[in-house]
Amino acid sequence: MNLALLMKDSLNKKHTMMIKNSTIQKALLTLSAVFVSAFAFGQTLVSGQLNSGRIPTPTMLFMNVAPDARSAAMGDAGVAISSDVNAIYWNPAKLASASQDLGFAVSYTPWLRNLVNDMALYNIAGYKKTAKDQAFGFSINYFDQGLFQATLANGSSAGNFNSKEYALTVSHARKLSNTLALGVNLKYINSNLLGNYQGTSGTGVAMQPAQTVAADLSLFWNSVSEKNWKYTYGLMLSNISGKVSYGGNEKNFIPTNLRAGFAAVKNIDENNKLTFTVDFNKLMVPTPQSIVNGVATGTDPTNTTAIGGIFGSLFDAPDGFGEELKEVTTSIGAEYLFNNAFAIRGGYFNESEMKGNRKYFTFGVGFKLDQKYGFDFAYLVPTGSGSPLANTLRVTLLAAINNEAPKK
Repeated sequence: MNLALLMKDSLNKKHTMMIKNSTIQKALLTLSAVFVSAFAFGQTLVSGQLNSGRIPTPTMLFMNVAPDARSAAMGDAGVAISSDVNAIYWNPAKLASASQDLGFAVSYTPWLRNLVNDMALYNIAGYKKTAKDQAFGFSINYFDQGLFQATLANGSSAGNFNSKEYALTVSHARKLSNTLALGVNLKYINSNLLGNYQGTSGTGVAMQPAQTVAADLSLFWNSVSEKNWKYTYGLMLSNISGKVSYGGNEKNFIPTNLRAGFAAVKNIDENNKLTFTVDFNKLMVPTPQSIVNGVATGTDPTNTTAIGGIFGSLFDAPDGFGEELKEVTTSIGAEYLFNNAFAIRGGYFNESEMKGNRKYFTFGVGFKLDQKYGFDFAYLVPTGSGSPLANTLRVTLLAAINNEAPKK
């Protein structure tokens, strides 16, 4: 049984995890931590050889999961659509062009509902415009992976612990011109996948939470046009940071991600509009090596720095540029806003079969009350059977305190 299937079996059995007391304990636990994270976020490894599809597997994958129901309902696309408080995650530069000067949101996503009932992603976000051309924001992203039971090789219990990850983010956005805005996020990330587990033998070594400071950089271009169709463009490089460790000698990449997209908006009249959007995403981490007859080709991630991994990820795939293109995921979404109060949304997410094979449709609705309060709902429908992401839903509550942005 490969490690991905082992992790799946563990989740189905209330997160039971077997721990062996040996001199290679740290390496095994660190590797397990990475693959628990990979499976938990739907990047299921190809059956047969371990990661035979060469799927990039950074840790802290919760950082690349859509926290809000609006974008989730649009195929996980959000880098270029109209701004709201969740722009902090998708593209903080959009906050500079927000139409309201103060906003808050709370989002909830139960995770892997078909497998377990104690995993969930929570997000709280808020922003304040301090002038008509700049804004500040914050967010708290918390992922609870539920209760794990650690057992020794002989089957006896080694105790229970809770696996959890979180990120604290502060944002700033400023307009550089009438059409272009710049956004920056600074964040602290903590990943406690295995708890402070301590082996019972004299050589047992405690695993430590991985933690780091990361940054996001983004641009938002908003066309100024009186035509029926209005176009916006977004670009964001997120989770720029060094490699992290869970207490052993292994250093892991975090999910640095390049996201680019555009949106086309047609204002049917003053209160009704139609939006189409497309996002492209690529993990900026090394592609795993290809090993044939004991000979490795490609980049060795153990000898690659975090910055080297970001730049090298554009051309390090063993099979060349064609394989690099397979690592790009596509999100397509649409939204129809009726009477500026009710929205219906749909979308599609596509990932290459070689690189994880996540393919699903998304649907959702949104409601506004008095133009100050909102409720969004999203639901995910995989195209194939047996997907761990089946029945994934998200809900978001929003509040926009003022309807007018402050003046200079």
